Amino acid sequence: MNVGMRVRGGLLAALIMFAMPAAATLAGLLVSSPAAAQNVNTIEVQGNRRVEIETIRSYFKPGPGGKLDQAAMDDGLKALIETGLFQDVRINTVGGHLVVSVIENPVIGKVAFEGNKKIKDEQLSAEVQSKPRGTLSRPMVQSDAQRIADIYRHSGRYDIRVTPEIIEQPNNRVDLIFTIVEGQKTGVKEVEFIGNRAYSSYRLKDIIKTHESNLLSFLGGGDVYDPDRVEADRDLIRRFYLKNGYADVQVVAALTEYDPERKGFLVSFKIEEGQQYRVAAVNFESSIATLDGNSLKSFSRVYVGSLYNAEALEKSVEEMQIEASRRGYAFAIVRPRGDRNFDAHTVSITYAIDEGPRTYIERINIRGNTRTRDYVLRREFDISEGDAYNRALVDRAERRLKNLDYFKSVKITAEPGSSSDRVILLVDLEEKSTGDFSVSGGYSTTDGALAEVSVSERNFLGRGLFAKASVTYGQYARGLSLSYVDPYLLDYRVAMGIDVFYREQLPNSYIAYGTKTIGFSPRLGFQLREDLSLQVRYSLYQQTVSLPYYLDNCNNTTNNPLLAFNPSPAFVAGGGDTTGATDASGMGLWCYSDGEASLPIRKELAGGAALTSSVGYSLDYNTLDNNKNPTDGLLIDWKQDFAGVGGDVAYLKSAIDGKYYSPLVADIVGLAHIQAGILNHVGSNELRMLDQFQMGPNLVRGFAPNGIGPRDINPFGTMDAIGGTKYWGASYELQMPFWFLPKEVGLKGALYADAGGLYDYQGPTNWAATGEVNVPGCIPPTNSPTKAPASGTCLGLQYDSGNTVRSSVGVGLIWASPFGPLRFDYAIPLTKGKYDIVQQFKFGGGTSF
Repeated sequence: MNVGMRVRGGLLAALIMFAMPAAATLAGLLVSSPAAAQNVNTIEVQGNRRVEIETIRSYFKPGPGGKLDQAAMDDGLKALIETGLFQDVRINTVGGHLVVSVIENPVIGKVAFEGNKKIKDEQLSAEVQSKPRGTLSRPMVQSDAQRIADIYRHSGRYDIRVTPEIIEQPNNRVDLIFTIVEGQKTGVKEVEFIGNRAYSSYRLKDIIKTHESNLLSFLGGGDVYDPDRVEADRDLIRRFYLKNGYADVQVVAALTEYDPERKGFLVSFKIEEGQQYRVAAVNFESSIATLDGNSLKSFSRVYVGSLYNAEALEKSVEEMQIEASRRGYAFAIVRPRGDRNFDAHTVSITYAIDEGPRTYIERINIRGNTRTRDYVLRREFDISEGDAYNRALVDRAERRLKNLDYFKSVKITAEPGSSSDRVILLVDLEEKSTGDFSVSGGYSTTDGALAEVSVSERNFLGRGLFAKASVTYGQYARGLSLSYVDPYLLDYRVAMGIDVFYREQLPNSYIAYGTKTIGFSPRLGFQLREDLSLQVRYSLYQQTVSLPYYLDNCNNTTNNPLLAFNPSPAFVAGGGDTTGATDASGMGLWCYSDGEASLPIRKELAGGAALTSSVGYSLDYNTLDNNKNPTDGLLIDWKQDFAGVGGDVAYLKSAIDGKYYSPLVADIVGLAHIQAGILNHVGSNELRMLDQFQMGPNLVRGFAPNGIGPRDINPFGTMDAIGGTKYWGASYELQMPFWFLPKEVGLKGALYADAGGLYDYQGPTNWAATGEVNVPGCIPPTNSPTKAPASGTCLGLQYDSGNTVRSSVGVGLIWASPFGPLRFDYAIPLTKGKYDIVQQFKFGGGTSF
């Protein structure tokens, strides 16, 4: 960075500017002259225009006897210079009089910025100390120029140049202009790790926030060099190793070097890993007579034989200390101690529980929350003014405030209070934008092209509320939704939310019918533990079915009083003619010959809109190391919904979904996935087809949506999937990076094998109103459109219910692209049902912009 200063106004002004240090030195010489060594009785001020005479005199404090001595004059001179109000200050004594001659600094008329495009004037004005109507101070101007340069550096522009210009105006006034040449962003060209043996550089790049520049870097900001981010990455690397057993790890240095040829920075992290340790023993010691240390054993997340995990140890200490506080030991402190066995590579953990100092919280002062209400922040604390000071609870509050994602930075510090047993908690915050407006688009082989516009606010009205509105429009799917969440219902740690939605599914190549669903669903959420959450919900929605007329004109009963007999042109009467006459039984037959939707769909359509009223819950267990890109941990989702609390349908639907990620070798991650569900009939009403499970690539890849399971096989029908009441699925997947590509590209490959099945359709199979009935012992119909079925032909629903196990193997391409997550799959079915629909290629993804 080049920082310079230019003065317009002539040689005299330039001499004044560069003569300031010399003037101050000269003034000091004058003071120390023999004449100045006299005691003086009066003070005369010369040269002042804006500063009052009495104000200047007040800096010279008389000593004993009311006279100024040499020390008082020196102190006064120094104090006047430090005010920054004067370009020059001189003092001299003449016959018992002290003469103070000053040249005042000019007043700033305006402060302006030229050349800045990436950072607004408002942000720069808030950072500089030189203000309009303030006094010009040249050291402050230089400091402001440096401050502006630092702002640009933090945004990655290290080629910044700031030149302050002072333009003289009449009446001792000046304008201050900062001319800025922003330059280009300075990226990180290479990130390397030195000394890492246990984990590859490819794996460690997943841990840090600094990324290497690539062709798509302009869509993100992680490749811009930021020294604060690099320093934070050191801690991320250290914590990663400590979490995985390396108790002696040290990230010795984070070295940065600018490469002028590549016009970017090279960042190197030097690591000393040490040995990996396992836990040999876990012990508890309590110096508090009435508190048994072993009674806190259940709160330890560290177990004998497991890898040493500093993160689990920290959480164990926090939970033990909080539990001790709940039991009445408010000042108890839990300190972990680790005794290493360097030969066996083990560590013995001892939790020492002692009585801490009796310190109370005097006040909690919150600073920096210009928008967020105080109570939104204070409710994240489990302690308040007057409570015992508990560091574990303070750390928990700090973590909760960070997790709100309302702030750029959160820091809680303690300072002494009004007495030795009081502390004041200072909560320093820097707020950030919490609103989002996004326009997203995507395409999938299931829903076709899809676009969504959404507006959301995570901190609505500064009250900590979440609100979102979205509109979706696509080839086959459309809808809108409104969501609202209050994370603290009635000031309890219970989240209350409500969703209002409208969804429309259009017919496509996988389903012959369309559906419209409108409803709402209130819910309550409970965080039982850090890894366990519960949600209870109520849902009320109305669903209607639509069909083209030519797929809903089947009527085999000419004397049906409920339906006007209006057969299609392809209607075939008994005896094989096409006159529309009936045979001796009065039955007109074979209305399927021009194509008909499945009986359950047409029956659902005839029944009109169906109202579903259900209550349910979900229990989630989550130990994933990263929710967005997991490599280790377990995720289990168990949910049940009971419909029949009013409404037109009744059932009990249960489902479980479990995923287990485990790191294998060379950055390869294994994923085991199991899922299962069952739908139970409740009451006297039959189950609707729309309430049954529908499966496809979400169960076994290589099949089309709704491509497996029971299917209508009536001749000349639409061959609709009619679903089932039971399903299971299991898959194993290996995810691996492409080592020959830069990490920042975000590409991974996958190999997988899937197996599963969908069985036991329990919906309607007969419809007496249209004459579609399967009598006992009936014979399935033939495929001839011109030959009337013989007596005893089955006219009701005919479907394939084969209990075939579907299986497939395939490969996938996973791209964490700047446009959003994308996935491509190509799978080959190994086993399938006779009427299953295969779809070997599947693609899905989207973006926000």
